[in-house]
Amino acid sequence: MRRFLGIFIIFFALHAHAEYELGNGIQVGSLPLYLGGYFSLNYENRADVKKYSIDDLSMLGYGTYEKFSYMAEFEFHDLYSETSVGDISTIKRDTQLHTERVYFDYSYNENYTLRVGRYNSSIGIWNLLPINVLRQTTSNPKTQNLFPNFTTGADLTYASFDDNELKINLMLENNKDIDPTYDNYNIDKLYGLGVSYEKDEYSLKVNTGYFHTTNSFDSNLYYFLISGKYDTEMYEFSSEIGRQESKNKTTIPYTAYIQGLYRFTPKHTAILRLETYDDKLKDKTDSFSVIGYSYRPSYPIALKSEYQFHTLNKDNQFLFSISVLF
Repeated sequence: MRRFLGIFIIFFALHAHAEYELGNGIQVGSLPLYLGGYFSLNYENRADVKKYSIDDLSMLGYGTYEKFSYMAEFEFHDLYSETSVGDISTIKRDTQLHTERVYFDYSYNENYTLRVGRYNSSIGIWNLLPINVLRQTTSNPKTQNLFPNFTTGADLTYASFDDNELKINLMLENNKDIDPTYDNYNIDKLYGLGVSYEKDEYSLKVNTGYFHTTNSFDSNLYYFLISGKYDTEMYEFSSEIGRQESKNKTTIPYTAYIQGLYRFTPKHTAILRLETYDDKLKDKTDSFSVIGYSYRPSYPIALKSEYQFHTLNKDNQFLFSISVLF
């Protein structure tokens, strides 16, 4: 905790001696090093359970030098939470500092890029928006359960630019995770292929792959995900649908969502998401809708609220968050 507070003291000391714009980080002298970060304050209300939490408190270091770029991100994931069940309140503090992302990129030319380190798995649409303030809702769709959200290894990307954009990426992990406690799966192998195509307002993406978990009976798992998006100045529609299997059985027969949003103004957005899933690993099947609203007084600041209507009524819940990127 003291180390992290020390980083923030240094950050604000630098801020005092330099021009600064919220959300853009701050450059350290003339070095190719920028410091920034983000935090999120969350509120959850489900049945008779209420929870207040500091969900994310992160520090970022990033920069670019010639053909190289890098990112380092360290985070307290659940630094403080207070949960009330009826008249009983419980306070939890988790002061473990997690390594969320640490990677280097090398751009060989405009077509080929190599990434090495721990990074957000290049799968789907939602997983490439890891920061709360950048997402449209506080909650994540269940398609995130199909695959490891982080990969510790290499990612080779080929991109072709004409009047459209075609991308092909290969992911490889054949080692233990840098931070195995901070991922939805504890894995030591992952092989993945992704192909995406973008033209004007449209984009389509297909991902498939295999990963090996170290802490479950069905340790060899295969995923398949199709994603699509249509994005204009006023409207955005996105969808993901996929499944997961092991050598023994189908672990997640299906999980899917379709989300639409309407931008009243650049600051005000309404969101509707419809989801359905069947998760055999968790022995849970559900269909539900998410109705949300976000307000951004400026782009690096987001106030988001949502209500979820589940077929499993006990899972109905209200979520609210304030997140800031600095």
